[in-house]
Amino acid sequence: MTETDEAGAFSAGTAWPSAHRDPSTGMVDLRRVGAHPDHWYPVALSKNVRSTRTFATSFAGERIALYRGESGTVYALEDRCAHRQVPLSMGVVEGEALRCCYHAWAYRGDGRISQIPYLSKGDGRPPRGVRGYPVREAYGLVFVFPGDPDKAAAAPLPDLPAFGSPRYRTMTYSRTVRCHYSFMHENLLDMNHQFFHRGVVGRLRPELLDSRTDERSVEARYLFSHAGGKRNRGASLLASEGIGGSDSRDVMTIRTEYPYQTLDLVPENTERPAFRLWAAYVPEDAEQRRCHTFGLLMIEKPRVPGALQLAWPLIRRFTERVFAEDRMAVEAEQRAWDEQGEDRNREVFSLILDVREVLRTNGVPIRPRAVACGAASMCGGHDRGPVPGVDAGAP
Repeated sequence: MTETDEAGAFSAGTAWPSAHRDPSTGMVDLRRVGAHPDHWYPVALSKNVRSTRTFATSFAGERIALYRGESGTVYALEDRCAHRQVPLSMGVVEGEALRCCYHAWAYRGDGRISQIPYLSKGDGRPPRGVRGYPVREAYGLVFVFPGDPDKAAAAPLPDLPAFGSPRYRTMTYSRTVRCHYSFMHENLLDMNHQFFHRGVVGRLRPELLDSRTDERSVEARYLFSHAGGKRNRGASLLASEGIGGSDSRDVMTIRTEYPYQTLDLVPENTERPAFRLWAAYVPEDAEQRRCHTFGLLMIEKPRVPGALQLAWPLIRRFTERVFAEDRMAVEAEQRAWDEQGEDRNREVFSLILDVREVLRTNGVPIRPRAVACGAASMCGGHDRGPVPGVDAGAP
């Protein structure tokens, strides 16, 4: 974990720029805190990275080219050819190598140049290739490790036991939201905004039962009761209450464990969650005012065979509508921050103050665009690892 002292400096010695602080309180503005790169982040759905094809994606302004070799292995390279900086995502996959579409320079999966077709023995060789990222596939997603590659092996992927379980079926989400990732954590954790969804879920009454916080996480348990109003049919089906709904009360547990977030809903008088949600909010641009939301909604299968399949379209429609409303709110928050140039948020809920502190102390300063992360730059307060070398062998 990256810790800060009372002055707001990283233990590694990288101090927060004064422009990141609120001049009245001296606190670091959370919306200027970047996602720490030393974690596994999903950057694509596995199904979108097709055999022998490329896929362009990004993390916090770093453009990344994914490609799947003939063996089925996915590789991730800096999306700029070392020669003329043309995107490698425009290139051609040959076996396990990726060849630039411009002058046909070929790269191995680790970023090393494997061939320059027209290079003769007397010609000078370029000093380096491009950056290669550690890659893992899990849960139908492609994860990359954008931080120090030496830390990748020890960093855990999220543990999702319900994924792939015969008791659950998973609905996958992938959407770009135009806001800083912290707004997404706050939105899901603060269930006091149910008035905003009254047209979809009726009048829900959330009651905070308890919460707990440590250096890396915040967890809250709510008791939900339905206080009237029209409830969307998809909401009832998702909560295992049938078409007509019920008067039962549900316990919802939401947890931010940096950098991911989870939500479990357990209906009254049951032991297993009716559904479990895992979400990651991956910054796309260098300023981190836009993030890509990846979500896995794992829904318990009812006893009646085929019932969930029939309910699937209604559940999807309900969740998409709720997500659209939440996106409207968080993007409005981001616009206010952009217009004011600072966070004038007046938060009173202690739970949200806690999650802000977790996100703030585990994050890193957002770098100005002029020094945004690249193959040989310093990012997140540390060197992003060695740049691969080069040889002129066959691909």
